[in-house]
Amino acid sequence: MINYYSNGKLLITGEYLVLDGALSLALPTQFGQSLTVETIDEPKLLWESIDYKGKIWFEDEFNLQNEVSRFTRNDSNVSKRLLQILKAGKQLNPHFLNSNIGYKVTNKLDFPQFWGLGSSSTLINNIAQWAKVDTYQLLEQTFGGSGYDIACAQHNFPITYQLKDDKRLINKVDFNPKFKDNLFFVHLNKKQNSRDGIKQYNSNKNNSALAISEISNITSKIVTCTSLNDFEALITSHEHIVSKIIKQEPIKNLLFNDYNGAIKSLGAWGGDFILATGNRDSFNYFKSKGYHTVIPFTEMVLN
Repeated sequence: MINYYSNGKLLITGEYLVLDGALSLALPTQFGQSLTVETIDEPKLLWESIDYKGKIWFEDEFNLQNEVSRFTRNDSNVSKRLLQILKAGKQLNPHFLNSNIGYKVTNKLDFPQFWGLGSSSTLINNIAQWAKVDTYQLLEQTFGGSGYDIACAQHNFPITYQLKDDKRLINKVDFNPKFKDNLFFVHLNKKQNSRDGIKQYNSNKNNSALAISEISNITSKIVTCTSLNDFEALITSHEHIVSKIIKQEPIKNLLFNDYNGAIKSLGAWGGDFILATGNRDSFNYFKSKGYHTVIPFTEMVLN
């Protein structure tokens, strides 16, 4: 039996613009996804996915003889996507799944799928480890994206992430702000598809060179920020810059315009988690608005 594990992710700065070279701050989370692989005698793959409550939410069976294919007529999107990933892994490494033995695979999430902490990226990273292939190549052949989420899956500390000259620049940073007790994450009660968000960004962006420079500057300042007031000013400025590019109102204007603290969208706008500043009393504000998943910074971020 072999076990693989990958961290979840949160993109604190640089949403959308990370695709075009903006320096971005990304944090691995305490929540992630594991993959357990056991060998069996028959040349087939038995797949089982378990949710954070320990319940099976998906299972399928794949034939490994000649070419990877489904035994069943399960035409769910999950089955199709999983088959795509397995075939891509086999293309990158022809020895993957190329033997007379089979496998029983158990995939387990630490968090609800709709949280948007990287159920796809953690799966890709785990399968890439199993298949012994480059995770970023596997990502490019399946989901696409900037790859910051893969970097979070592989690192146990805060990082800055930047695409520059066809290279990924990943650097460890000491992001452990003195005011971390004033930071928390609020889930907006809906899942946002990052691929849809990227399409929207690409259709709206024009000359983003100035915005990339501004966001990179904000990221650098946030990493070294020691004042909560300065931090709030920086994330508010970040919201205005991205708002102009994607032509969407900041989430605070839309849902929380009477809130005293600062609020920032994370990842694709309109769903998943937001970052808010405040104190424990602020939890009651969001819960009174119907947002009951409120997680302190220290309980979300891997440290």
